[in-house]
Amino acid sequence: MDLSKILAISGKPGLFQLVTRTKNGAIVESLIDGKRMPVFQSDKISSLNEISMFTYEDDYPLRKVFSNMYVKENHQPVDDSIKNSSKDALFAYFGEVLPNIDTERVHTSDIKKAISWYNLLLSKDMIDDKADEEPAEEQENTENKE
Repeated sequence: MDLSKILAISGKPGLFQLVTRTKNGAIVESLIDGKRMPVFQSDKISSLNEISMFTYEDDYPLRKVFSNMYVKENHQPVDDSIKNSSKDALFAYFGEVLPNIDTERVHTSDIKKAISWYNLLLSKDMIDDKADEEPAEEQENTENKE
């Protein structure tokens, strides 16, 4: 699963797919409604490939979290009732998905956002259980270092 071209933009709901880069930013397309819009270098943009969740050991890449959710949910979306559960229920659910989750550094809003993103990506057929495969961009960086 390659999440390098899937972006989260601060202040904007949902996720976006990178269409093209421009001189001052990029053109992105919303995964929710398919509308295209420009984003600029001043916008806080994060690739899902760069996001990870805290555990008591190492940071866990979001693509692996999504892969674990995909397996746990048997290739189905996460039930909305889980997203609207209490803090303890959210952490209990996510504890099954992400062992050793750091409950002090991961907030309930982070878990809710991960569930929403997972459901959105699943609806667009962008989730699979092949999280161990490095995205093409990372493979190139690894090969260049050797």
